[in-house]
Amino acid sequence: GIAGTQIAKDAANIILLDDNFASIVVAAKWGRNVFDSIQKFLQFQLTVNISILSLNVICAIIGTKCPLTVLHLLWLNLIMDSAASLALASEPPTDELLMRPPTNRNDSIITKQMLINMIGMACYEVGIMLYLLHDYKWIPDLIADPGDPVTGPKSRHGTMLFNIFVLMQVFNEYNARFLRGEWRIWRGLSKNPLFAAISIGTMVFQVTMVQIAAPVLTHALKIHPKGLSAKQWAICLGFGMATLVVQQILNNGRRLIVFLVHRGKQEDGSSVEQRPWTGPK
Repeated sequence: GIAGTQIAKDAANIILLDDNFASIVVAAKWGRNVFDSIQKFLQFQLTVNISILSLNVICAIIGTKCPLTVLHLLWLNLIMDSAASLALASEPPTDELLMRPPTNRNDSIITKQMLINMIGMACYEVGIMLYLLHDYKWIPDLIADPGDPVTGPKSRHGTMLFNIFVLMQVFNEYNARFLRGEWRIWRGLSKNPLFAAISIGTMVFQVTMVQIAAPVLTHALKIHPKGLSAKQWAICLGFGMATLVVQQILNNGRRLIVFLVHRGKQEDGSSVEQRPWTGPK
């Protein structure tokens, strides 16, 4: 870019503006990081979309009212679109990106591991919501005051369902930071303070809506005016944090399947090689 002639610039596909070949490494690193950031956001966003769509369709088929209202879905979209895009797009590039082979332009942006993550996590989230929608008598402190509804709008049961679904997305955001079955999901958090700030901010805002501002938002969000009890919050956090465990089960399950398939192919190949030749029949 500096010492090169104009003819060389016109014929080149890449021009180094600073005449430093190290810039190619930086460009490759950031390019792969941008591609990974898009995949991370898609993995998180499509998981939420699959869960919400499946939950609404199943509730319509079985004749049950969906526990998530329009305003609930609006808040989930704010988490999914605005906050998640900023959090997952702010991941700094690492040297490990350069250890991977280049991505083929014809490869799908959604990999097999991403598909397993999205479908597996959506199954867990929808399963938990349907289970708690119909089996809720074991939940403590459902009746805060005499005359409170046990279930439905403005009940603690309905508030818990909304709270659990949001918390599952908050914790699944940590899973979405990785695309290839990594298990150390805390890796790199110290280098991305924006992600931590958005995650903590989302959690604080959720607690504020459900607990502190519940008397004001009870008519808009159809939540209980007194919020949830400590035991109910513990249950919500338990189901939310369980997404971290589910992700590891999905990762190890895929590794086991790949290992068994690869081992079966090796055994088939060895049996063919060791079979003696008996001549034409």
